Amino acid sequence: MFVVKPIKENNFTDLVEKYNVPVPRYTSYPTVPYWQTEAPSSADWQSRVVDTFNKNQEISLYIHLPFCEALCTYCGCNKRITKNHNVETPYIETLLKEWKMYVDLLPNKPIIKEIHLGGGTPTFFTPENLEELITGILSTATLSDNYEFGLEVHPNTTSIAHLQTLYNLGFKRVSIGVQDFAEEVLHIINREQTYEQVFNITNAAKAIGYTSINFDLIFGLPLQTPQHIIQNIEKVKILSPDRIAFYGYAHVPWVSKSQRAYSEVDLPTSEKKRAMYELGKELLEEAGYIEIGMDHFALPTDKLNQARQKGTLHRNFMGYTPFHTELMIGLGCSSISDSLTGFVQNEKKVEEYQERVEAGHFPLFRGHLLTDEDLVLRKHITNIMCNFKTSWKTAEQQHPSLSEGLERMREMEKDGLVTIGETSLEVTTLGQTFIRNICAALDARLWRNKPATRLFSTSI
Repeated sequence: MFVVKPIKENNFTDLVEKYNVPVPRYTSYPTVPYWQTEAPSSADWQSRVVDTFNKNQEISLYIHLPFCEALCTYCGCNKRITKNHNVETPYIETLLKEWKMYVDLLPNKPIIKEIHLGGGTPTFFTPENLEELITGILSTATLSDNYEFGLEVHPNTTSIAHLQTLYNLGFKRVSIGVQDFAEEVLHIINREQTYEQVFNITNAAKAIGYTSINFDLIFGLPLQTPQHIIQNIEKVKILSPDRIAFYGYAHVPWVSKSQRAYSEVDLPTSEKKRAMYELGKELLEEAGYIEIGMDHFALPTDKLNQARQKGTLHRNFMGYTPFHTELMIGLGCSSISDSLTGFVQNEKKVEEYQERVEAGHFPLFRGHLLTDEDLVLRKHITNIMCNFKTSWKTAEQQHPSLSEGLERMREMEKDGLVTIGETSLEVTTLGQTFIRNICAALDARLWRNKPATRLFSTSI
């Protein structure tokens, strides 16, 4: 039986209590609640896309496939619950029309570095419809020499035909939504799947030739205990995925109403939740996984770990990636695009998204054009999230708001979370637990306009 070891730092419990406050997860800076209230004009957005493309013609594509057959109550993603599969073909047709709008805009054929299918449940769609989508996109683009295609799958809706079809199209990375293996935990979050389904999908992906298999696991779910964490990692050791995304459950019922299916009474306390993470981390490291960033672990042979060692690890709206393209185009309802100097998000509702595209318009719902301050702070926050350090040796890396943020970190420095030099900052081993708080200290927009209502989940 694994015994939970006492935390070595005498003041760790006090630090958890002190820093367990609502802060962003920093998949972008500025974070979405601090974007401008309206989207930039279509002409302005198109101009920025072309400017960035002309500097580097390699692009990343995120494609949002929002449909799910059942509602997982923990989920905060943009989704549409339906068992009507007649929605597939019209949605695929709209995605391809939106993609054509970008292809027609760009002065040269785009070079695709990365495609990621997210959702929702991408495998809600039939293998034939997914093939039509990807074939349609690739027919008007060139592939990068070292491209990477990945998708998210639900064990309950994914077939070997899905995996084989997408593998034949170039997909080599698959992320399996496990969350937990325990029946009682899966039941309370309304996620219908079995260990056997995860086992079969994992082994099928390996046999087909997928080179990177990720498991999404969540700690802090309702009814979850340390024993569940132990049992989950034991199954991970048997199945041996290449990556683990070990997320803390974000309880935001004021945003995601489905989370009201259970109450705070069903959830572990902040202290117990943090202990679950430390337990899972120790067990994963004992199993050979390396922590490569916030909530993420990978085997030494995986590209994410190799990118961490090379210093090329990047973080964006898709999470951690092993490389960085300056232009990321989001297709589908609620998808977010990043032109390096600006963000836009598509219409969130399926019908409104489809209507805008069918009318020949870019379906922009909201966005943000980055200021000089934003660009400087974005770089430092990304460095901290990916490398646990940053520096400001040149004038382009400096800004008065950076200095203000460093001053806000002086108490963190006293608490042993960071080491601040004359032109550099490094997060300590202890500080990695509080990485979101450290980034929040640099978040000038957050400090200038502290939210009056709850926007973010707590950091622990």
